[in-house]
Amino acid sequence: MTTEALLEQIHKKKSFLCIGLDTDLEKIPPHLLAEEDPIFAFNKEIIDATHHLCVAYKPNIAFYEAYGIQGWEALKKTIDYINSKYPELFTIADAKRGDIGNTSTRYAKAFFEELAFDSITIAPYMGRDSVEPFLAFTDKHTILLALTSNDGAYDFQTKKIEGIELYKEVLKTTQTYQNSENLMYVVGATKAEYLSDIRKIVPDNFLLIPGVGAQGGSLEEVCKYGLTSKVGLLVNSSRGIIYASNKTDFANAAANCAERIQVKMSGALKNLN
Repeated sequence: MTTEALLEQIHKKKSFLCIGLDTDLEKIPPHLLAEEDPIFAFNKEIIDATHHLCVAYKPNIAFYEAYGIQGWEALKKTIDYINSKYPELFTIADAKRGDIGNTSTRYAKAFFEELAFDSITIAPYMGRDSVEPFLAFTDKHTILLALTSNDGAYDFQTKKIEGIELYKEVLKTTQTYQNSENLMYVVGATKAEYLSDIRKIVPDNFLLIPGVGAQGGSLEEVCKYGLTSKVGLLVNSSRGIIYASNKTDFANAAANCAERIQVKMSGALKNLN
């Protein structure tokens, strides 16, 4: 999917919401455990109930890897279902891969070709030769971890090296990589106060913003500092939406939560005009 196609969907749906499919068998409604594939059954109902309110879905790959081959099969069915029934939706493999050379190329092939995701999250700290193999897939997007929402982000990402914070160096340096126009960046919603500085370095790239909802990030603050004239944001909510209920009404409850966020996003988009 091109950035232009993603932007078209954002304006059509008046939403830049990404829903994280962090599907955990210990948290899904108990009645689904009787299904042949409980993970896919849960995902399918969430997707059918919320697809008109969001522009992207982000399965966190760890939640599928944890269940071995059954988890991978559920992931494959989930992405195939989105691509076949709702092809306008942007898909993100939240895999946080990061290696060099042929290894990165194989990761890229796995998620871009075999699973047919539109994008993947990767860790950039092994440098250029760990990122450019993903960027070589010019019809896909590579989403780099820049400034994350966890407490441990302060251990390294905000440390200054020769007077500049490490995350800023990541942003500046990766803009020189081949096909860098296909880069997006992860910036945690709990770090919204950093967005002004980030926008000075990457004014046009899309930012994937996790941490709104269960992690306490503010959508209003993210919009205030991160929105651009071309939107430039995908704001993710996972647990706050998909686990709004653990009863048989879970899909409707998820849709209600997603709609509350979408309404706020619609208002933010009006202010851009």
